[in-house]
Amino acid sequence: MGIVLAVLLVAGVAAAVALGRDSKGGNGTATTTVRGVIGSEKAEFFSDPDTVKALAAKGFAVHTETSGSWAMDRLPLEGYDFAFPGSGAPADELSRKAGARGGPLRPFYSPLVVVAHRTAAEVLAANGLARLRAEDGSPWTTQGTLLMGPYLAAAEDDRTWQQLKGASGHAELSGTVFITSTDPVTSNSGALYLAAASYVAEGGRVAADGKAVERTAPLLRKLVQVQGAQQTSTDAPFRDFVSGVGNPLVLVYESQVASLLMGGQRQEVGDLVVLYPDTTVSSDHTLVPLTDHGRALGELLSTDPRLRELAVRHGFRPQGAAAEFIAATADHTAYIDQRLTGVRQAPVPTAEVLRSMARRARD
Repeated sequence: MGIVLAVLLVAGVAAAVALGRDSKGGNGTATTTVRGVIGSEKAEFFSDPDTVKALAAKGFAVHTETSGSWAMDRLPLEGYDFAFPGSGAPADELSRKAGARGGPLRPFYSPLVVVAHRTAAEVLAANGLARLRAEDGSPWTTQGTLLMGPYLAAAEDDRTWQQLKGASGHAELSGTVFITSTDPVTSNSGALYLAAASYVAEGGRVAADGKAVERTAPLLRKLVQVQGAQQTSTDAPFRDFVSGVGNPLVLVYESQVASLLMGGQRQEVGDLVVLYPDTTVSSDHTLVPLTDHGRALGELLSTDPRLRELAVRHGFRPQGAAAEFIAATADHTAYIDQRLTGVRQAPVPTAEVLRSMARRARD
């Protein structure tokens, strides 16, 4: 009798787990509950009630936790269905270590941009570190290009705002000129910033080994260490910037700016100017499927029209569907460079090299 009861208990637990995993909602639609770890820049997309509703209509209930992209491989991923870092390099590392179910999926991407307050952008332009473009008929500059070569030269020389013409009289422009970025050891955007800087400093060559890392380490160290303590996500620095506090130059995802504009919060933009680096790295948000349910979710995010529409509403560019992003941002071209005109994409080093680059920059 004891053995029979034990068997029935195990069977009951298994049935409860199965029912929790795959159950039927009130409308009779099978619901698959999936759990994933994501970069914080995608948190608002997954928590959007419209996204939740669209996923439910396809039979998914998605529960997410946030982490820095480069910290995900240090998490105990048992019990997760997917990991969703901000670019391909940490995704490839996760795929290798966690035993992904097939190759990673890349539903959408977002280039890195620098947001600047108007005065700071104008001073950079007056000193040959940026080019600005005013919207036709507007007296204000809201978009431009950050010239990475001249900017990195200024960083290498420890240039201060006080040494730049046009900065006097602006109390907010003081101290060393630098861009606030995230911790490159744990965060995707911070690591990609170093990848782009290294590529420019090396004359258009991708760092491929330790010698290349050592050549650019002094410059990358300056870019990082001048900032002091760094955040693990672009969310807090961007919110601080919009609130009018913190550094006048901040590295963020274009999606954060586009989402703010398309969300009807244009009044919060204030004197923001979007500077597209002339050499940058686009962040391919890459889903690593750890189970079959995770792979099914990744395929759905890549192909479902409603979910792609919602991703665009949150500022992301769907892979292979430029027209969708262009149509959605048609009213915001004063800030958004829809076609990334004149922007060169820097290839990303291997995960091993990028990790080494980040550690040397922090030494």
